[in-house]
Amino acid sequence: MNYRRVVIHPQARVAPNATIVGDVTLEKDALVLFNATLRGDCDSRIVIGEGSNIQENCCVHLSAETPCIVGKGVTIGHGAIVHGCTICDNCLIGMGAIVMDGAVIGENSIVAAGALVTGGTHVPAGSLVMGSPAKVRRELTEAEVEQNRASAAGYVATGKDLVENGILYDGASLPAGLATIAVAQEEG
Repeated sequence: MNYRRVVIHPQARVAPNATIVGDVTLEKDALVLFNATLRGDCDSRIVIGEGSNIQENCCVHLSAETPCIVGKGVTIGHGAIVHGCTICDNCLIGMGAIVMDGAVIGENSIVAAGALVTGGTHVPAGSLVMGSPAKVRRELTEAEVEQNRASAAGYVATGKDLVENGILYDGASLPAGLATIAVAQEEG
């Protein structure tokens, strides 16, 4: 297994103590905060979409059968686990929520804090899901959908501020040799 396949966009932002190994791609304005782990080590891949944020103590992993794809403008709340699933654009995964293998969270949705989305579950776009196991409770209002967008945009701004204050790295200034971030090495 080549653990050094991490690709970090120059404008993505990463905490110095995040762990990122394997086949992982961070797109523009993606943000990975403190103690988060992204482990793309099972012959599959992890993609964190543009403007998405992975907050403190999150775990993003996969299985050989299912990659973990996080769309654009997604917020993954503190301590959440997303495992071998697809989170479509403009979603919010609440603090401590778990989304399992093969689950698909439709765009503009919210998975409530502490919810357990079991493997293979397909959540329709624009849904609020809660509980363990998680069930669709209702459709989101336009105000809630807009709040998802605002949350992700706020984290993009926070990431930029943390880089400017020397607290986070961006992809362009990531020091070589960080033990916990296995960035792809150039050939030659």
